[in-house]
Amino acid sequence: MSHDHDHDHGQDHHHDKWPDGFWEQPRRLGEGLEGHGATDDYNEGRAPGLLFANRKAEGGFSGIQTFAKLPVALTPEDLRAANVDVAVLGVPWDSTATGRSGTNHGPLAIRSCDYKGGYGRPHFSLDTHVDAFAELTMADYGDAPISVGNTARTFEDIRKFIGTVVDAGAIPIILGGDHAITWPAATAVADHYGYGKVGIVHFDAHADTGADMPGSLASHGTPMRHLINSGAVPGKNFVQVGLRGYWPEQETLDWMDDQKMRTHFMAEIIRDGFDKVLERAVDEALDQADHLYISLDIDVCDPAYAPGTGTPEPGGITSNDILRAVRRLAAEVGIVAMDVVEVSPPYDDRGEITALLANRAVREAMTGIAMHRKGITEPDFLHPYAVGLDADGNRRNKVFRRA
Repeated sequence: MSHDHDHDHGQDHHHDKWPDGFWEQPRRLGEGLEGHGATDDYNEGRAPGLLFANRKAEGGFSGIQTFAKLPVALTPEDLRAANVDVAVLGVPWDSTATGRSGTNHGPLAIRSCDYKGGYGRPHFSLDTHVDAFAELTMADYGDAPISVGNTARTFEDIRKFIGTVVDAGAIPIILGGDHAITWPAATAVADHYGYGKVGIVHFDAHADTGADMPGSLASHGTPMRHLINSGAVPGKNFVQVGLRGYWPEQETLDWMDDQKMRTHFMAEIIRDGFDKVLERAVDEALDQADHLYISLDIDVCDPAYAPGTGTPEPGGITSNDILRAVRRLAAEVGIVAMDVVEVSPPYDDRGEITALLANRAVREAMTGIAMHRKGITEPDFLHPYAVGLDADGNRRNKVFRRA
């Protein structure tokens, strides 16, 4: 395999202090799915299919905490046998975070924070009148294998693990974990659909396009550059929303421009309004590639809505805005994968509001996927009943007082 420098020597972090060849990185991760680690001897010899770990309609805080009490798939054969449309999976990894740690607890918290209750109950969206759980076959696929302290092996295992989901025909929804996992996760999706065929809408306070972070090439500040340098996701296929704060510097911004990345800063959102910027992002997503991947860093939201994250940046967007944005992209554009990253439960408040926001972002993505399958793709669709109208478009609620 050929090796190229992925780093920018203009941002040298004491490279001379490391062994020869340390900073030479392959342009891509590995290939193939052999040895994927999704199957072990616990599941040998049984008929493939979904396993119901909970009793029907159990409450959210009882029973076994799969995501939304979904049935479990533990092998690629389970996914195929059940024709699973959406597979939720965790990547409990935070060894490439530079801020507060704890995102390895994110998948557990996102699953367990939900009061809503069991698979088998209605999960009816009041905004759209679509029940994703009735429209789609979904499963919890468990967590990717993690090798503590071994980034290279872990990232290869993540790529293969997620590759088994995509190869089985399901849409992976990935619970992080720090944002570095998007490098192997999106690579797995590009491996399946083709390099250059996948676009990413990236919600984040930070660009994550660093050449390298001090002492680490694999970092939650570098995954988008790795994806671009490898060719998996070209820069022109990126749409970024919500950037703010004090990084990156001009040199990295210039590199982003050279890659033809399309970036919407928080300043643009404040000036023009979130809805206008979201319309631009949706149009760009439709224009950019054949298949869409959403990468949601929870720190795109203001810390008032998402305090439990490793690198909080005040001045962000609201929880309502991000939930609508995810649903709209999934419905109007259609998605092949999504990750929700950087939820750090140790820094969440006692009400678990960050974990709950991440949980609801996943549910809105599911609703959007179901809407797309049903052909409900008109811009910013809301069911008439949700906005006070009857079937004929007349006001459903009588007004007894004049304004």
